[in-house]
Amino acid sequence: MKATRGGGRVASRIEDYGLLGDLHTAALVGADGSIDWLCLPRFDSPACFAALLGDDGHGCWRLGPAAGGRCTRRRYRGDTLILETEWETPEGTVRVTDAMPPRDGEADLVRVVEGLSGRVPMRTVMRLRFGYGRVEPWIRCHDGHLSAIAGPDAAWLDADVPLSVEDAAARADFTVAAGERVAFTLVHQRSHEDRPLPPDPLEALEHTEAFWTDWMGALRYEGEWGEAVRRSLVTLKALTYHPTGGIAAAATTSLPEDLGGVRNWDYRFCWLRDAAFVLQALLGTGFISEADAWRQWLLRAAAGDPAELQIMYGLDGRHWLPELELDWLPGYEGSAPVRIGNAATGQFQLDVWGETLDALHLARDADLEADQNAWDLQKALLHFLEDHWDEPDDSLWEVRGEQRHFVHSKVMAWAGFDRAVRAVEDYGLDGPVRRLRELRDRVHAQVCERGFDPERGTFTQFYGSNGLDAALLLIPQVGFLPWDDPRVVGTVEAVQRELARDGFLLRYDPDADGGVDGLPGDEGVFLACTFWLVEGLHGIGREREAHDLFERLLGVRNDLGLLSEELDAATGRHLGNTPQAYSHVGLVNAARHLSGAHRAAEPRAIAPQDPSHEED
Repeated sequence: MKATRGGGRVASRIEDYGLLGDLHTAALVGADGSIDWLCLPRFDSPACFAALLGDDGHGCWRLGPAAGGRCTRRRYRGDTLILETEWETPEGTVRVTDAMPPRDGEADLVRVVEGLSGRVPMRTVMRLRFGYGRVEPWIRCHDGHLSAIAGPDAAWLDADVPLSVEDAAARADFTVAAGERVAFTLVHQRSHEDRPLPPDPLEALEHTEAFWTDWMGALRYEGEWGEAVRRSLVTLKALTYHPTGGIAAAATTSLPEDLGGVRNWDYRFCWLRDAAFVLQALLGTGFISEADAWRQWLLRAAAGDPAELQIMYGLDGRHWLPELELDWLPGYEGSAPVRIGNAATGQFQLDVWGETLDALHLARDADLEADQNAWDLQKALLHFLEDHWDEPDDSLWEVRGEQRHFVHSKVMAWAGFDRAVRAVEDYGLDGPVRRLRELRDRVHAQVCERGFDPERGTFTQFYGSNGLDAALLLIPQVGFLPWDDPRVVGTVEAVQRELARDGFLLRYDPDADGGVDGLPGDEGVFLACTFWLVEGLHGIGREREAHDLFERLLGVRNDLGLLSEELDAATGRHLGNTPQAYSHVGLVNAARHLSGAHRAAEPRAIAPQDPSHEED
């Protein structure tokens, strides 16, 4: 049945949310103590708390002082995902500690209230609404706990205080005094399974803290901005689906790139374009097992017909991600439609072949365990790329307008051929190296001839374009040209001049060339692209400016160190899905670059031809 609406409270600002996670799914907790987003049992499952995209009636769980209001302060406990939120009230001070213990089985959400001073009246109201806020469950009170069942889903709430049910919501009013604790645990299980035992709340917190502390012990980073790098790495780990090693692009769907607009997409999937950047961040900071798990996910997802390679896959490598619109959800601040699934899976994005080849070569360079299947896959991808590199595509930004010859896509095709040449030359793998060199050179010559505007001194978004693209900043990073090439310097400066808004970068100008992306409205500045600009400025010798821009980017993180996809440069509000893996990967790699822990790729000299590697 359709959910009963529960009141007028709407979602907080995007930057007001903190993240909880158990390496299977994630929850977003507002600064008012309300969990407004949680999908169970996986990141891409239907939400049981969906107030983020509507109001309280679509599901949420508030726990805080009875008087309500924003917290006084909050923080993560060290380098963990345990969130501590405190309120100072006229009656006293109270802390709520939230965590989702890493798991192998059912999902647990633990919330512990602790009195710090005085006696504080507290209130909890939990509205479970399965099916993205549409399905109101059958709720029953038992001795000391509450159950909620609807279709395939069942959840049990245990509490240290008496619970009541009113308006299909679990409620409790209680007072906590200094030194007292009141715990709540929510456990999810499939409705046909037996009820699991609830965890001991304090033991669950200890287990969660030990897990994250042990995990952070693998860190190998000694550069500047250590706190920001560690928090970004914890966030990347939190977005990892542990059973497969896949990393979700974000924890949410349909948070808008343009408030009130239609640029609302589902990001709870794994993008191949992220692969090389993620591997750089993980390998460069010591997280070898995570990098290997991501590579293994990549090999499984990309296996099969290279002509069917998609830009994204499900957490388990699933291909079919149909895009649907949920008309019962009004959207974040009225930004409709709310979408689940992503139709961009059907797009032709040429850069994906190059990015996959680049990522697998990076893994080989890092001495991850040798896998003949990886080279077999690369050869199959190369065969497809050889026949299709000269075709127009939809670009890495998934534009929904006309296909064009995007320069970044061609550069990544070059990178794919280049990495194959290196694999043969440097590792002695079998392959038609002469033909690969010829293809690499042909792509390079075409891009330099058709994708570069000599009058403006910059590469362009696509052949013959008047517009620019922040992805052009990756030209030196992938080794297409060196940092000191005048064409690279000119491109970095042109991108900064034409795409910067208050110092931060747009991905591209959506109005350029008659509206390149085929969508109405505008969008915010793109944080990952601005981190690329940091590396670009540093690479061309403007080191002080790069450092200052990086510091500004750190300043737009929320109070918990989290970044969404985009930013409204005028108001400072976060936009787009959150927390965004691409933004946090950009932070880690830019910090490594500025700290000297990262060396930008330079094109290697073409080695003398070795006939022993030739293959017709």
